[in-house]
Amino acid sequence: MSISFYDVKTRESVEVGDSDVSKTKYERTTKDGKVQVRYALRGSYQGRNLTKFVSQATWDAFEGPVV
Repeated sequence: MSISFYDVKTRESVEVGDSDVSKTKYERTTKDGKVQVRYALRGSYQGRNLTKFVSQATWDAFEGPVV
């Protein structure tokens, strides 16, 4: 299976294999003191790092490593 990412440099959609994709979470604290979490998949394609923000359900379902 492969994941579709958008490559900003070439302005096209590219397919990256599961072996080159990992999961990550971006957490930040808002001014109100709440913690905001964004879930993302990170892939490597032709030496470039690609990021795709996904829902928590998609992030949980993906079997890749957490970075």
